[in-house]
Amino acid sequence: MEEIIELAQGFEGVLVVAPGPGGNAPAIAWGDSFFYYAPDGQMPANVQPYATIVTKNYPDDTTSGLDPDGRWRLNIHVDPATFLQLTGDAPRTIHQMWNYAAADVVMPHPVYGPLGWIAVVNPADATIETVRGLLRTAHAAARARWERRHEKN
Repeated sequence: MEEIIELAQGFEGVLVVAPGPGGNAPAIAWGDSFFYYAPDGQMPANVQPYATIVTKNYPDDTTSGLDPDGRWRLNIHVDPATFLQLTGDAPRTIHQMWNYAAADVVMPHPVYGPLGWIAVVNPADATIETVRGLLRTAHAAARARWERRHEKN
């Protein structure tokens, strides 16, 4: 997990938000990490992160079995073509059955897959290079969206 966070922190304009006690985030988010393109270093308003790391089950998201120590999941938003290439399905038409608790496997996010999110529980040897590339691409896409929103006419 630290390797993923360290990689992302090397991206230009990245903001990695890691909520903890004493902040404004709900306690359930403590220990998780949220990745944004934010060149001013401020938490963007009305923008979803382009990637997240979750370290525990959420009430509506338990199929990855993240509650045992040492289990965590990287989630990355990807474009539809990449989603299809990685999973064999289009985001809105996921037909395959997935073992969402399997480690080191690229798969649709168990809840947000239909919205173009992929997930990897405990990325390791089989997925780490793919994950690195996907993070770079997701960061570049977030940057492009930010630039379109902030263009001077």
